[in-house]
Amino acid sequence: MGSASFHFRPDTGEPINAHQYCITLGYLGGKHAGPELHAPLTFHADNHDELFDIIQRVQQADMFDADTSAALPLGMKLFSEVMPKHRQDPLFAPILTAYRDDIGAFNQRVA
Repeated sequence: MGSASFHFRPDTGEPINAHQYCITLGYLGGKHAGPELHAPLTFHADNHDELFDIIQRVQQADMFDADTSAALPLGMKLFSEVMPKHRQDPLFAPILTAYRDDIGAFNQRVA
């Protein structure tokens, strides 16, 4: 019999039940400034889905260019992890149902 392998959060010691990601946003420059305007921003995010697989499926579906095919599912999935955790916040009330429908339609397109 095989044994289950668990990973634990270093800060709390609790088991990890999500995929963990380290995300870095770097500013490349823009209309009025060069890349020195902003230092890179790095943050950690959990997600119940494997984001690399989803991005790959969107890229293979050939719906958008490569950058958009990475940015769209990444943004959607990051947002969809925050919203349920804060569903009681009035900020999310007007979009909760519509967003669930949108995610469903999106998943059908890239399945």
